[in-house]
Amino acid sequence: MAQVEYLESAAGRRLAYAHTPGTGPVVVFLSGYKSDMQGTKAVHLEAWAQAQGRAFLRLDYSGHGASDGAFEDGCIGDWAEDALAVIEAVTEGPLVLVGSSMGGWIGCLLVRRLSRVAGFVGVAAAPDFTEDGFWAGFSDAQRAAIAAGGTAELPSDYGDPYVITCRLIEDGRQHLVLRAPLAMPFPVRLLQGTEDTAVTRDTALRLLDHIDSDDLRLTFVKGADHRFSDPACLRLIEQAVAEVGAASASSGMGTDV
Repeated sequence: MAQVEYLESAAGRRLAYAHTPGTGPVVVFLSGYKSDMQGTKAVHLEAWAQAQGRAFLRLDYSGHGASDGAFEDGCIGDWAEDALAVIEAVTEGPLVLVGSSMGGWIGCLLVRRLSRVAGFVGVAAAPDFTEDGFWAGFSDAQRAAIAAGGTAELPSDYGDPYVITCRLIEDGRQHLVLRAPLAMPFPVRLLQGTEDTAVTRDTALRLLDHIDSDDLRLTFVKGADHRFSDPACLRLIEQAVAEVGAASASSGMGTDV
């Protein structure tokens, strides 16, 4: 396992990451909401990349994992900025972004900001969930609390309730990606479990429809849940990353520059 290192971003946030040198394109794992780089998928994919001699990067957004900051103080814009800061400081050459849940949204935002993305893999990708999930499901009382600058709590299958802040909702509205076409001129693979209770099949289909790519596939896995972390699902992630990397290499984007 790669050693955890730290970066002080231009925004003054101390961010944790683990980078494995290797051949390109660099595989970058973007974790989900309230998750971190020690999760099953991130660690498994790192070990796979190391065995393949591939360059790999995993990181913690501020307020997540080993990075500094309070989770409730963060928002989508901050976390995308954190990921961009680490990627630009640590990597060179083409990138394959692997976005899990919220990381899929972060990845969509990074595609707009990084010209060297050569491929994208979304695993239960959850773009726009603060608006289409949280806000859309709030009661009138919860919406009133948020509108007044307060917070709302939502139950979580993974521990303590989610504390939703006004800043999270308002910032999310500035970073929505499903309201216009998403240009991804490279190979894209989307993976989605049919028993995912956090991200619906409709979300996966909306993302499929919004991405503008000549090489795009969506795979539904019957019985898989939001974790998408059993051995069969992990093998599918490996295959998707390898396929995207190979396709980008054949197009001339897969070698370090």
